[in-house]
Amino acid sequence: MATKQSQRIGIWVIAVALTVGTLGGFLVMVLAPKNQASDQARFEELQTEYQAEYATYQGKVEAQNNELAKKLSKEYYDTFKQYEKNPKKFNADDVKDLKKKDLKKGDGKKLTDESTFTAYYIGWNPKGKVFDSSFDKQSLKVPIEAAPGGVIEGWTKGVDGMKIGGVREVTIPADLAYGSQSQGDDIPADTPLKFIIMVIPTPDKGDAIAAPKMSEELKQLYARLNGIDPRLLEDM
Repeated sequence: MATKQSQRIGIWVIAVALTVGTLGGFLVMVLAPKNQASDQARFEELQTEYQAEYATYQGKVEAQNNELAKKLSKEYYDTFKQYEKNPKKFNADDVKDLKKKDLKKGDGKKLTDESTFTAYYIGWNPKGKVFDSSFDKQSLKVPIEAAPGGVIEGWTKGVDGMKIGGVREVTIPADLAYGSQSQGDDIPADTPLKFIIMVIPTPDKGDAIAAPKMSEELKQLYARLNGIDPRLLEDM
């Protein structure tokens, strides 16, 4: 039976719609891998650029730290060197509580257990083995910046009452050091530690060097390729 013109038009529209829909699905199947490959290639290009920028940033920071280390080493090396041979064996079983012994009185601001401070240090275990220190051959490394929560609790409590410019030997029971968490062969689990800490005035490091930021395009590509919410990368 012949169809009316309006019916024929309706059938044609439906047929076109179905055809387009089918082609659309086919194109998605074909193009998706190509788009993903394109995204991956662009991501790798941008990532390489970002890594180069970050390497440059790290180089600048390292150079700045080296200059600072040289400057401060000239000022403090001779003073701190006299404590280099202080580490000796001690009986771990005798260390029950935190102990403090001032080797040199400071004349600066007094620290509390809430203070952030700058320091050189020597750390050793009951065998008398120095596991870490601020010495670098005949000079000193960059001093550390210590803040509550950023160092072991024994450090935070150990400097309480010190004055800047002072030197103190701190004996730390295991529970105020690393507790049951081993830190390698030199610091087994449940090991008390000793430190000599020299607190210095916080130095001026000069202008802060800003770390490079990931471009928005790089963040979007990373999120898309890894199936994550790009908002999670906002601070990167």
